[in-house]
Amino acid sequence: MLHRKIYQLSREGKEVWIYLRDQGRWLEHARILDIEGDLVLVRYETEDEDEICSWEEMIRLESIGAVTQRLSTVPKGHLLPSELNVTEDCPIAEQIHPVSDVEISARLDNPEDVHSARRQEQGDM
Repeated sequence: MLHRKIYQLSREGKEVWIYLRDQGRWLEHARILDIEGDLVLVRYETEDEDEICSWEEMIRLESIGAVTQRLSTVPKGHLLPSELNVTEDCPIAEQIHPVSDVEISARLDNPEDVHSARRQEQGDM
């Protein structure tokens, strides 16, 4: 099963995080380039204080303990749903739909609270 998933991720070309159980470390932001037999070829970068290194590493399939991929990122801070960028290929069930001022004011007793809450959020940034 893991072999098939790694093969699928290699075809997608997305960044993945690979846990090497025999070394007890993670390869971060790696790309799976090729799979040949029980060998997996990955490329990743490391960053030190004064340099950035690019690596290609051949890993035995049995050394891989886990493979993860980032599904999405959201910037920290106070953002309104209307300020979030949503990709078009995001499943409808996972989309964040913007809430209009009318909907917000309908939820609050005093519509003026919407504007004061927004002013506070903008002041906190």
